[in-house]
Amino acid sequence: MEKHSDLNSLYEAILSIDSKEICESFFEDICTIKELETMAQRLEVAKLLMSGATFNEVVAKTGASTTTISRVNRCLNYGGGGYKKVIEKL
Repeated sequence: MEKHSDLNSLYEAILSIDSKEICESFFEDICTIKELETMAQRLEVAKLLMSGATFNEVVAKTGASTTTISRVNRCLNYGGGGYKKVIEKL
């Protein structure tokens, strides 16, 4: 199967989720605990950066490495806008 098709199937599966319970069970099945924690941490880093927090404040509040914070910051400034679109919906 083509890689692009695999990604589209994953996106379609995620979009089909219609409850928090199904979302939790799907992500618990498809991801490791560490992967889930990493994604949750990145989302929290993005929220803090968007609210104007400094790198030092983000480190103190999340425990994220400066490398992770820099990566998220780069996505916020030069990425596809996914973090911003999702966070604005929350």
